[in-house]
Amino acid sequence: MKILLIFNEKKFEYDIFNLIRAFYPDAEMEIRYEETDQILSAEADLIWRIAYGREQITVEMTQESAASTEELPAQKAAGPERAEAQTVWRETLQLTAPDDRKETKNQLKRLVYSGLVKQCGHPLPWGDLSGIRPVRLVTGMLEDEHMTQEEAVRAMQTRYCVSPAKAELAVSVASREQTLLQQFDYRSGYSLYVDIPFCPSICLYCTFGSHPLNAWKDSVEPYLSALTRELEMTAQLMQTTRLDTIYIGGGTPTSLSPEQMDTLLTCMEHLFSFSDLREFTVEAGRPDTITEEMLSVLAAHPVTRISINPQTMHQKTLDLIGRRHTVEETVDAFHLARKLGFDHINMDMIVGLPGEGAAEAAASMAAIEQLAPDAFTVHSLALKRAARMNEFRDIWRPVSFANSIEIMDAVAEGAARMEMSPYYLYRQKNMAGNFENVGYAKAGKACLYNILIMEEKQTIVGNGCGAATKLILPDGSKGGRAGNVKSLQEYLARTDEMIERKRILLQKQ
Repeated sequence: MKILLIFNEKKFEYDIFNLIRAFYPDAEMEIRYEETDQILSAEADLIWRIAYGREQITVEMTQESAASTEELPAQKAAGPERAEAQTVWRETLQLTAPDDRKETKNQLKRLVYSGLVKQCGHPLPWGDLSGIRPVRLVTGMLEDEHMTQEEAVRAMQTRYCVSPAKAELAVSVASREQTLLQQFDYRSGYSLYVDIPFCPSICLYCTFGSHPLNAWKDSVEPYLSALTRELEMTAQLMQTTRLDTIYIGGGTPTSLSPEQMDTLLTCMEHLFSFSDLREFTVEAGRPDTITEEMLSVLAAHPVTRISINPQTMHQKTLDLIGRRHTVEETVDAFHLARKLGFDHINMDMIVGLPGEGAAEAAASMAAIEQLAPDAFTVHSLALKRAARMNEFRDIWRPVSFANSIEIMDAVAEGAARMEMSPYYLYRQKNMAGNFENVGYAKAGKACLYNILIMEEKQTIVGNGCGAATKLILPDGSKGGRAGNVKSLQEYLARTDEMIERKRILLQKQ
């Protein structure tokens, strides 16, 4: 299917594009800014026209009629003669506050959303929201508008057409985040992120800047040397600011050898003060990188939280997506970590993987429940353009919209059986079923770093390949962003440039 969007002004195109994409994730879409005789119904299956006026906006959806379908090739060749089409939906929106850009955008999105629901025959769980942080909207309602939780639930439904279940979930998460963040003065501290961009193999769905270890093994030591220089500068820039949380991610950090990991952690202990540290996470991630030697190194340092991520407990799927480890290795790694004293273990699961539906998700959930982790994160598969799986999308069996509802409900019920509550939430584009990623945790086991980075509550200083530094000023406003390059070769060649970017940004604090 091809969808054409025609605007008479460059305004809200990104929002409308992503909203329509949520209903038609596989469609080919194009934006144009003026209509000419060369724009034919034969060029697209659906044409959306959005005409902005001073006090009103007219929205029209034209659909190619069934009678003209067989004539399309000839009409395309013929040129300017217009193919038969029909306007299936048209409305004019009277703006309540023409000078209020935010309110105008919200009104327009609600109108377009209503047309999409009529055309497609179903709503979306998150209504007309296309951003990745719906909880932040709720936080604003609770903190800035002083709403009660019940009022915020209703506002999410009326303002953004969010389903009752998702509105309640967002409010629950926002309320729990507030409670956790009230425990310390997060604005006067900062968090540290360190990226290790190596993995044993690259999963088909991955869009992170990961590099297969076998192909890049000669670059590991040069990378750690460059990373150390960046960490030294970070420590110098932040020496008068309290360090609250550390997160070592990737990639797969435990792709390093135990000796390399020990050297990195020892270096960090020398550079930074851990006296006020509330949390130290290392993503062990891939079970095929978790050994007793590696876990012993982590246990010898002040690491408080690790992730052991199966993604699925079905061997057939693991083989298909390129994980290259077994279900048994996941179970063994988990038990080994418990044996060595780790009492804060998170596990990740992805729903929407090829060939997996409700039954498979329920079986994975049951297997994870048997292990009884301290925290659990469910990710709805998001097929981004950079993922290799997207190149072969036609061969995968997608999880249906209805099936995704069943899966997400089953996962939430499994988390509840493990005595976990949702504590952070975010969304991505092109997610299976238009759902979300949710972190669940037992009491006292929520990951503060996840909340701080997702809600942009605190300065996060990123170090390493692909890492980003985001400055949050004392009043809570954004002070800017400095991102490192994703390419490992580029990072090694331009480390000084990455350090200088960070220095310039952090001097604003």
